[in-house]
Amino acid sequence: MLGINGGELVVIIVLALVLIGPERMPRYAAQLGALVRQGRGMLQDAKTRVDDELGEDFRDVDWSKLDPRQYDPRRIVKEALLDDEPSARRPSAPSGAPATSAPAGAPPAPVVPDGRPAPFDDEAT
Repeated sequence: MLGINGGELVVIIVLALVLIGPERMPRYAAQLGALVRQGRGMLQDAKTRVDDELGEDFRDVDWSKLDPRQYDPRRIVKEALLDDEPSARRPSAPSGAPATSAPAGAPPAPVVPDGRPAPFDDEAT
């Protein structure tokens, strides 16, 4: 919330109470309440106008499905890789390349032209 922690908020509230004073505090509290009610009314009116202008087609839309915070890139990539082509169509190692014992379903290790496995950089991306 605006980079203010709990202690700073308490200090601001105490300063406001001291500066405004007890005799003017009820008036300002009433003004704040009226402002909040007015803001809620404006928000409700805006929601009503949007619903009216979009029509019946958009009333039953599940907006939570369109929330970008629900997308996990790891899950999306995993699902895309699992739905990929079958292992029979994957390229095989060139002749003379050493056979590696990779787990079933794992993609084959890349091979450089002279038949050695490609170097692996564990710090890359």
